[in-house]
Amino acid sequence: MDKSTDTRYEMSLSLKKEKGKLDVVHLTHLTNLDSIYHLRLGFSSLASRPQSSSSSNWYLYFMSPITLWFAIFTWFYGQTFVAERNAFKMLNLQTWVIPRFRSQYQKKGQRETLNKLIEDAILEAERSGVKVLSLGLLNQGDKLNKYGEIYIKNHPNLKIKIVDGSSLVVAIVVNSIPKEATQVLLCGKLNKVSYAIANALCERGVKITTMYKDDYEILQSRISIDFKKNLIFSESYVAKIWLVGDRFNETEQKMAPKGTLFIPCSQFPPKKLRKDCFYHITPSMEIPSSLLNVHSCENWLPRRVASAWRIAGILHALEDWEVNECGDMMFSIQKIWQASLHHGFRPLKINTPMLKFIN
Repeated sequence: MDKSTDTRYEMSLSLKKEKGKLDVVHLTHLTNLDSIYHLRLGFSSLASRPQSSSSSNWYLYFMSPITLWFAIFTWFYGQTFVAERNAFKMLNLQTWVIPRFRSQYQKKGQRETLNKLIEDAILEAERSGVKVLSLGLLNQGDKLNKYGEIYIKNHPNLKIKIVDGSSLVVAIVVNSIPKEATQVLLCGKLNKVSYAIANALCERGVKITTMYKDDYEILQSRISIDFKKNLIFSESYVAKIWLVGDRFNETEQKMAPKGTLFIPCSQFPPKKLRKDCFYHITPSMEIPSSLLNVHSCENWLPRRVASAWRIAGILHALEDWEVNECGDMMFSIQKIWQASLHHGFRPLKINTPMLKFIN
């Protein structure tokens, strides 16, 4: 039987759906000034490649005046827009973009405006009958909106489910670490993802090392009593696997031994400053071939690779999980990991010589 038969059948059913029917929205935003050109609405040649591999295109420099004008315009008048439309199984998916840049999300004075844009997008999705809205990149900041929790509190009767994707992020990071590993170092800003990763690894018998006393004490209060023995504070950095979050800086990178593998557990990838170390990409998975109309890369990710935050929203809709994942709430790590594999999403391989980073 032709391998495309199932895909064609599912697509035909999707096309027969009520016009305008939408199931899942992934809400993201722009990153740097040139990121607008990397969207599907921008240049196809740029959209088809990860941002990091095409950021040095010479002709973008000549477009700086247009880019600057666009940035100023969106500062005052920009509204959320649709960047991509996809179909997967019986679901219609869209990616919506808030026309704000990463630098704007880092300004305290912009929080009220950003929250209004995000809240308006959620309410628009609610009116459209959307089942699930996933928050991408900085749209789920702890200080900005408590991982989306404030929208649930402001609108307690919302039917749409808000998903921050933290459970799938934890599942991907934990399953990226080889089973033979006995010790990892956790650094960067601690958050609910870091706590869950530390708990999962300590339960697995992996030693978690921290480089700061304050982080050690915070993690001590978050780790289950039975597994606190696996949490270690040490000023010697011998671990060859480093789990890095936000605010992982240049000084900390220089402390890592040669051959270290850096695995991000953050939205944005760390800067690659070490040529003698290895860098994994941010939590993400390969998407199934039946996920249609994927013509662009999601920020710095390779083609047909989606972030954990985006995939989490799709899984919640596929499985009809009628729960929010925001604030301090976190969905079952095992359940969402098994669901991702069941629906054809695949973990990315780390092309790193095993003996170089296993303790």
